Amino acid sequence: MPPRAGRHAAWPDRIRAEVVAAVRAAGIDRPWAHQARAAGHALDGESVVVATGTASGKSLAYLAPVLSTLLDGSEAPNGRGATALYLAPTKALAADQCRSVKELSQPLGHSVRSAVFDGDTPFEEREWIRQYANYVLTNPDMLHRGILPSHPRWSSFLKSLKYVVVDECHTYRGVFGSHVAQVLRRLRRLCARYGASPVFLLASATAAEPAVAAGRLTGLPVVEVADDASPRGELVFALWEPPLTELHGEKGAPVRRTATAEAADLLTDLTMQGIRSVTFVRSRRGAELISVIAQERLAEVDRSLARRVAAYRGGYLPEERRALERALHSGELLGLAATNALELGVDVSGLGAVVIAGYPGTRASLWQQAGRAGRSGQGALAVLVARDDPLDTFLVHHPEALFDRPVESTVLDPDNPYVLAPHLCAAAEELPLTEEDLALFGPATEDLLPQLEAAKLLRRRTRAWHWTRRERAADLTDIRGGGGRPVQVVETGTGRLLGTVDAGAAHTSVHEGAVHLHQGLTYLVRSLDLEDSVALVERASPTYTTVARDTTSISVLETDTGIPWGDGRLCYGSVEVTNQVVSFLRRRHITGEVLGETKLDLPPRTLRTRAVWWTVTEDQLDRAGIGPEILGGALHAAEHASIGMLPLFATCDRWDIGGVSVPLHPDTLLPTVFVYDGHPGGAGFAERAFHTARSWLTATRQAIASCECDAGCPSCIQSPKCGNGNDPLHKRGAVRLLTVLLEGAPVEKPGGTAGAAGTDGTTESEPPGRTAESG
Repeated sequence: MPPRAGRHAAWPDRIRAEVVAAVRAAGIDRPWAHQARAAGHALDGESVVVATGTASGKSLAYLAPVLSTLLDGSEAPNGRGATALYLAPTKALAADQCRSVKELSQPLGHSVRSAVFDGDTPFEEREWIRQYANYVLTNPDMLHRGILPSHPRWSSFLKSLKYVVVDECHTYRGVFGSHVAQVLRRLRRLCARYGASPVFLLASATAAEPAVAAGRLTGLPVVEVADDASPRGELVFALWEPPLTELHGEKGAPVRRTATAEAADLLTDLTMQGIRSVTFVRSRRGAELISVIAQERLAEVDRSLARRVAAYRGGYLPEERRALERALHSGELLGLAATNALELGVDVSGLGAVVIAGYPGTRASLWQQAGRAGRSGQGALAVLVARDDPLDTFLVHHPEALFDRPVESTVLDPDNPYVLAPHLCAAAEELPLTEEDLALFGPATEDLLPQLEAAKLLRRRTRAWHWTRRERAADLTDIRGGGGRPVQVVETGTGRLLGTVDAGAAHTSVHEGAVHLHQGLTYLVRSLDLEDSVALVERASPTYTTVARDTTSISVLETDTGIPWGDGRLCYGSVEVTNQVVSFLRRRHITGEVLGETKLDLPPRTLRTRAVWWTVTEDQLDRAGIGPEILGGALHAAEHASIGMLPLFATCDRWDIGGVSVPLHPDTLLPTVFVYDGHPGGAGFAERAFHTARSWLTATRQAIASCECDAGCPSCIQSPKCGNGNDPLHKRGAVRLLTVLLEGAPVEKPGGTAGAAGTDGTTESEPPGRTAESG
């Protein structure tokens, strides 16, 4: 990526001299043009989104007006002075930004009282923050559960609130983004109650149509600043496909060396050369495993080097996270294997390389992760290591799909009733809902209120709706989609709490017999108590990892829309999915070789969500030469591959969606393939699949047909989580089936639609409510 020329611009005249002095004391001569323009809009009272590249100084664009206003006590209606609220999607980013603002405001003396307020904040500090801090850094979760329900104790802060900073706003997509949108509406409502109308300042390095997305998130008109005037060092980007091994997997399929093993080798080599680097991994377990492998290999050369590599992921205790963050900033750590917790804006200066173990699910995340390297303007290296997966294989052989296409649009649906309902309850507990509030929360509010009354959650008295329960309404929902309290991971011998696992992920990650990694140490899960939300583990040294498998059935509740595809049909609507984890596989660390399968007895879970499905007729099957003996395998293979390819067209991860294929489905009475959203009420993925179905299924057919294997492999039609053990699968049948289906596909309109406007959607890269494809 060649350097970009930029031009300097002077600060707007209204920015105080003290702020200019502080900026210069931090080593910054003057802002780039986009920084000054964004600061000017904010000071004029306009909400603004800064959508420029990674390391382009977005934080300075919003800190300038924030610091300028915090210095001037006359901006607030009380003696406390003006206040500002900063929201980050992760605790690490909030802590990092707090360090930055303290460094930047140090020349200003004690006028800026900044503090982090999150679940890790000691209770003795919280009262001081409520009463005296004028710049509070937190996350949407704490705003939802801690600040808004306790708004009378925050009245002084809210009454003086001048700015709300929403950093890395592109992460607020899909179900999570829809929740955050409603949390921000609740915040605006309470601010109005106290006489404040804060300006929203949003920032994102990777967003399409940023003003539109920011407007939907906040419910306000937002000005866009997207012309990036910052300089940029050269970034060399490598696409790396692991080699085939001599081993064979399920059904004799060839097995590639795992992306985990390749990434661990790269991290080892970079560390030995003294190059500071981060390896991004899609799962918590993967981060732990890569750090363990790298440490073992480094120890064979130099034991001191092994101590300079570590893992960083969610689920650690607060003191563990803070220690790792300090070691990373000080340079004590040379290499880090991390989940996307470090993808977002954390200032890791001096990185020479980034290794990405597996496509992270969206182009937005890919560029965010790659942008961590070379943040001080120097050249850098980024390497995408492909997993043995249809999408990863497709991308390394079609680089234009990465480098010649823009980042995905951000979509959220605040009107999703599964999202809106609990926030209406929370808002009613905070302050009784009135008819004047209906417009703020969206058009679906009026229809939902009678349902909440019927469920005896709300009660209407005169002109307002009141919360009726003793329980806290904010506890009705986990905005990250967890669906229950986290499962505590406890060491049996000592009773020590190792960390937590999201409730929705417990069935797949801490089931009995699962291998659990924590801080480079390996544990085996001895029992999982779902009622008490506790998993008991003990130290062990297995030579394998574990992968859970599940089965899924699906029923159609309502068909919203359907269009002919030749003799078949493509449909979109509401479905109910029943999912059950039934077993787990043991796989060798490095090779991925399957060592065995163990049955599990876990309760089924149901999900009402949105799905896209397509059917084929007997005539189409006859033309494709597909008889009853291969029909199930052809449908199953097409289902697996289409799930693997959908993240290229909808901003989702393979694990955010699921699928079912049936030779004769009772609701359609035809051979049918379903792909559904893995979140209650839907998240926009299936809708996007419906609108881009021709392009999506064409790419799916191409990925299967171009794979070099004979009968199917993980690079085309095999799924790592298939509840039926990838049986039956028929590769050539899937190609013929998709060929005859696509012959009748309508032509998509410009923008990737087939008869309607398309949308995108996404969620966090490791959401707790994930589902997976089944047989």
